[in-house]
Amino acid sequence: MPNILFVCLGNICRSPAAEAYFRHHVRERGLDHSFRIDSAGTGGWHAGEPADARMRSASQARGIQINSQARQIAPSDANADLIVVMDQDNLRDVTELSWVDADRVRCLLEFHPETSRTEVPDPYYDGGEAFDLVLDLVDAATLALLDYLESSGLD
Repeated sequence: MPNILFVCLGNICRSPAAEAYFRHHVRERGLDHSFRIDSAGTGGWHAGEPADARMRSASQARGIQINSQARQIAPSDANADLIVVMDQDNLRDVTELSWVDADRVRCLLEFHPETSRTEVPDPYYDGGEAFDLVLDLVDAATLALLDYLESSGLD
């Protein structure tokens, strides 16, 4: 059972959205029991908190519930088959952890089929449109990630 971990800075906007959307796509394909899916942040400032209310609201408007609680990435995450980060800062921070196998770390937008963007932008300090952009990117990229995992035999 593949273990997929999504990572952003504080684990309250982008990575919880990616976790929720990936869960949604997995459920739509009837693969609910085929994956372990989680999210974490490189920082622990928001540990124990729910996802940002603006992100939860924007996602809820699209029919996707974000139910995760923020936590910081930990050595116990070393067993993840794939750690999917949202931007280059997260990539650097995660791959610098001594217990992370850098070969298992990828940027989410590597999987997006139609964007030239390389990073999912952090919407925290921006308005509602920023959250919608993040959800558009995350939705398409997590669906493409699932396609990739199924085609690579990792499912």
